[in-house]
Amino acid sequence: MMLSELAGRIGASLRGDGSREITGCATLESARPGELSFLSNPRYQGQLRTTRAAAVVVSADYAEDTPEGCATLVAEDPYYAFRQALIALHGFRVQPEVGISPESFIHHTAVVGELCTVRPFAYLAPRSRIGDRTILYPGVYVGKKAVIGNDCVLHPGVCVYDGCVLGDRVVLHANTVVGQDGFGYATAAVGGQEPRHHKIPQVGNAVIHDDVEMGSNCSVDRATVGSTVVGEGTKFSDHVVIGHGAKIGRHNLFVAHVGIAGSTTTGDYVVMGGQVGVAGHLNIGAGVRIAASAKVMTDIPRGESWGGTPAAPLTEAKRIVLNQKRLPDMAAKLKAMEKRLKSLENRSG
Repeated sequence: MMLSELAGRIGASLRGDGSREITGCATLESARPGELSFLSNPRYQGQLRTTRAAAVVVSADYAEDTPEGCATLVAEDPYYAFRQALIALHGFRVQPEVGISPESFIHHTAVVGELCTVRPFAYLAPRSRIGDRTILYPGVYVGKKAVIGNDCVLHPGVCVYDGCVLGDRVVLHANTVVGQDGFGYATAAVGGQEPRHHKIPQVGNAVIHDDVEMGSNCSVDRATVGSTVVGEGTKFSDHVVIGHGAKIGRHNLFVAHVGIAGSTTTGDYVVMGGQVGVAGHLNIGAGVRIAASAKVMTDIPRGESWGGTPAAPLTEAKRIVLNQKRLPDMAAKLKAMEKRLKSLENRSG
């Protein structure tokens, strides 16, 4: 694509030769002549000055830092503009052709919408329903009375248990499970026997709203009663686990290995770094940001940033970490002081 056309596609102003042909996208460090790159994080400013890219998308603050011979595309939001360029030049993953494989199983009471794709060994249980243009890859399981909306993509090995509901444009990557039993047991000694863990029936379901995407191997427990809910536009990385009865707000971002215990609620636009763990029955306010590996054991008011174990407001968590680094020196000083005091005591004795 000619650079001038690409600039128009992504809404950027062009500085340089618009007749150049752009063949693809790459990072600043790996870009070759003919490729487009971008800068959105100032820490990579040094790479901007040495890149071999034919053109770079930047904000106005860095428009003068591109090397000689490199065209500049100035955008208000370089990261989003580069995303638009990726779509224009590379597009999204090509999906399989429309059609129902004879090697799939579709119960005679199941309902399949128009222009759907059902690949070999996908299974649609009795009274399940999938909307128009939805794609089921090999090995997908859709349980009894489960409902899947329009334009969804379920990758290989996805399981949607009975009675669960997916909205429109939901994407579930390989081996993700929606609606398995929540972790509910009553520990009791019955009939004079030793205490045992007695399973509690999980009679609720899980509801995933529109435009949610989950990475591979995620799990959303069904509720004991009522519904576990994942709000519109929320995105999960891989290995995210949502406990039974949790209510996840709209447009949350959860990085890999986040775990949310049962009955916890998050507001809209919550962000959690990798390996964040949140205890049950908590309320995480809208706009909260939680640093990676934090362990949350109390409610967090809206708009705050927390981190650490146990989690605390981020400024406090940083002070704790800095003081922890000083502990070896403090311990050595304390040991020396104890030795001196013992010596003084021996002398006075």
